[in-house]
Amino acid sequence: MGIFKIEGGIRLKGEITPQGAKNEALQILCAVLLTPEKVTINNIPDIIDINKLITLLGNLGVKIQKNGSGSYTFQADDVNIQYLETEAFKQEGGSLRGSIMIVGPLLARFGRGYIPKPGGDKIGRRRLDTHFEGFINLGAKFRYNREDHFYGVEAPDGLTGANMLLDEASVTGTANIVMAAVLAKGKTTVYNAACEPYLQQLCKMLNSMGANITGVGSNLLTIEGVENLGGCEHRILPDMIEIGSWIGLAAMTRSEITIKDVSWDNLGVIPNTFRKLGITLERRGDDIYIPAHEDGYEVKTDIDGSILTIADAPWPGFTPDLLSIVLVVATQARGDVLIHQKMFESRLFFVDKLIDMGAKIMLCDPHRAVVMGHDFKSQLKATTMSSPDIRAGISLLIAALSAKGTSTIQNIEQIDRGYERIDERLRAIGANIIRA
Repeated sequence: MGIFKIEGGIRLKGEITPQGAKNEALQILCAVLLTPEKVTINNIPDIIDINKLITLLGNLGVKIQKNGSGSYTFQADDVNIQYLETEAFKQEGGSLRGSIMIVGPLLARFGRGYIPKPGGDKIGRRRLDTHFEGFINLGAKFRYNREDHFYGVEAPDGLTGANMLLDEASVTGTANIVMAAVLAKGKTTVYNAACEPYLQQLCKMLNSMGANITGVGSNLLTIEGVENLGGCEHRILPDMIEIGSWIGLAAMTRSEITIKDVSWDNLGVIPNTFRKLGITLERRGDDIYIPAHEDGYEVKTDIDGSILTIADAPWPGFTPDLLSIVLVVATQARGDVLIHQKMFESRLFFVDKLIDMGAKIMLCDPHRAVVMGHDFKSQLKATTMSSPDIRAGISLLIAALSAKGTSTIQNIEQIDRGYERIDERLRAIGANIIRA
C-alpha cells in the first residue's frame, strides 16, 4: 500500500483547477449502455473508481476509444450480456459502488440486469431498496441470491411506465430508475426524485440522446418513454466536493488560492456554508478566490446566538460528502460548531485521529460531533494515520498539511479513488507531500 508523507505548516499559493465530477461521471458512464451509437464524454476524472468502471464497461463488450486527457468515446453496439453471470463480473462489480447504475440501462435495453452487492466506502448502511423497488414498479421481476449476495432484475417483455414515490431521494437510485424509464413503454413519474446538479446533467444528456424527460432540477420528474436513443457528446461538470476540499485547504493552511472554473451556478449552498465558518471567498468570473486568512476565521452563530449547526441534507441542502471537510476546518475556527451527519452512521469515526493531533472534538454519538476551534493558537500536531474512506482521507490530508511536523497517511488508495493526482497538484501550489 502507498503512503503520503506530508510536511505541514507550509503556506500554499497559486491556482488549482478541479477535476471532473466523480459522482456525475459514474452516472454518465453507465448511460452509454443505453444506445448502440457512439457517445463521447469529456472531462472524465482519472481516478481509481472511474477507471474501474471504464474497465467494467470494456469487459461487457463496450468499445472504448481514448481521445485525449479526460476524453473518451464509447460504443455499446456489441454488449456481452452473458458476462454478467461470470465469476469475474461478480468480483469486478462487487469492488465498486457505482457499478449498481449499470443495472437500469441493461434492464431497459436488454431486458435483464445483474449486480453483486456493490462495494465503496465503509461509512454505514447504504441500502439499495430504492433502486430495485423502482425497477419492480416498472414491471421487472426481482430476485436475490442471499448466499453470494447477487441481485437480479428481469423484464423479457420490456418495461412499462409507472407513477412512483421514492422512499428516499437517493441520487444513484433516481439515476438508475430514470435510465430504465427512458426506454419503457408509456409515461413514468418519479416523485421525491433527487435533484442534484449531477442528476440534472444525466437528464440533460439523456434528452440530447433523444429521451423525453421534463421537470429536470425539481423533485418531480416526468419521463415519456421512447423506442431508442442515439449518440451524443457530453462534458462533465467540475467536482463540487473537490472544490469544497480546496476551500477547506486554503483556510486551514492560511493560504492564498484561486480555484479555477468552478461552475458557480452549480455549487448551491456550498460557498455560503463555508462563509458561515468565517471563511472569506470571492467570486471572480467563474473562479473562487480565497485570500490568506492571516487573522483566522470566526464562526457565525445563529440569529438567536445559539451554536452554529452544519448538517447534511438532500440537494439543495449541504452535501454529506463535505461534512468531513467542514469538521476539519472547524478545528481551527474561532468559535464552536455542531456537525450533524444525518445520513451515514460511521462517517464521523475518523475524528479520533484528529483528536490525536490535538483537535478539541466531542463525539456526541455516531451522527453528531461538537468542534471547539483553536483559532490557530494551538497548531495540530503531526502523526501517523490511515485513510478510512475517500472523504475522511482528504480531510486528514488537509489536517496534516496544516499540522506542525511530518505526518504519514497510510491506505492512500482510498484518497486516489476520488482525487486525481492529488500529490502532484498540491506540490504545484507549494505543498511538501511525497508519495512513497
